[in-house]
Amino acid sequence: MSVPFALEPSSQDPSAAEAKRIFITGGSGCVGHYIVEALIHQTPHQLFLLLRNPDKLKLNVHSRPGIHVLQGDLREIERWADLLSTMDMAILTATAWGDPQLTSEVNVVKTLRLMELLDPERCQQVIYFSTASILNHHNQPLKEAEDIGTDYIRSKYICHQKLKQLAIAPRITTLFPTLVFGGDKDKPYSHISAGLSDIATKWMRWIRFFRADGSFHIIHAQDIARVVYYLVEHSPAEPGTEWVLGNPALHVNRAVREMCDYLGYRIFFRIPLSIALADLIISIFKIQMAPWDRFCLNYRHSTYTNPVTPDQLDMETFCPTVGDLLRVTGIPPG
Repeated sequence: MSVPFALEPSSQDPSAAEAKRIFITGGSGCVGHYIVEALIHQTPHQLFLLLRNPDKLKLNVHSRPGIHVLQGDLREIERWADLLSTMDMAILTATAWGDPQLTSEVNVVKTLRLMELLDPERCQQVIYFSTASILNHHNQPLKEAEDIGTDYIRSKYICHQKLKQLAIAPRITTLFPTLVFGGDKDKPYSHISAGLSDIATKWMRWIRFFRADGSFHIIHAQDIARVVYYLVEHSPAEPGTEWVLGNPALHVNRAVREMCDYLGYRIFFRIPLSIALADLIISIFKIQMAPWDRFCLNYRHSTYTNPVTPDQLDMETFCPTVGDLLRVTGIPPG
């Protein structure tokens, strides 16, 4: 399949390319594990992993030379100012949520500060991870993300808006993952994958009898890592490239049917779940909904334009379907 966007290969043979110096944050997270694993085993590059708790990294960093573990907190990024000025590339997956002050400091202040410490004359590319939740259907910034978003969503929106002010802005490739699945015995599970087994084994027998209006994209962390690997070995020809990462949009009713097909559940009928019925349930059970939750309930179709998957980059997509997600998560078919 042809690549639908212009890219410039860094070498005819990536394995023979000169080793780059790559600074990586968030390597102990779900997505970070897959990215670091791919770069360790498929490239000759020197990797500098900033880890607050190295014990959380389940990969063998001694499997080859050139893997450097830097124990420290992103909030103290100035400690590595001299090192950052020598980097050829940076991959920024670290993020925080929960505590409002920590979220703002990590996701905005120190992430931007890290990029300021890179040398725009030397650093070839910064791969920065945002979230598709801050975009509308046309991949443009969603103002509601700033106005009523959670602390995490708002921080990602603000950071994205400030990227253009940086000297290194033309070298930044921003990735917007959609719903991320992933994890196994050697890697931490994403928040969504952690609850997938319960949904499949405990709740799907009931969920199958309801019909709702909504759609979304999914992507596995392995596929995110394949896209990142491709970007490491190629340079986007257009400055400030932004890609939404996700498989083609999937309607919620189709997703339920695919899960039922995999699990061996038959669907005899479906009761429509309307917004009015949802509002009634919320009222009866006195469910507390934040403004962002209410917005998402009404928005329903979280879809984006031209999402990117590995197959668009002449690589195989690891997990293109819901059935594949269940299979790689270890959920047995019915």
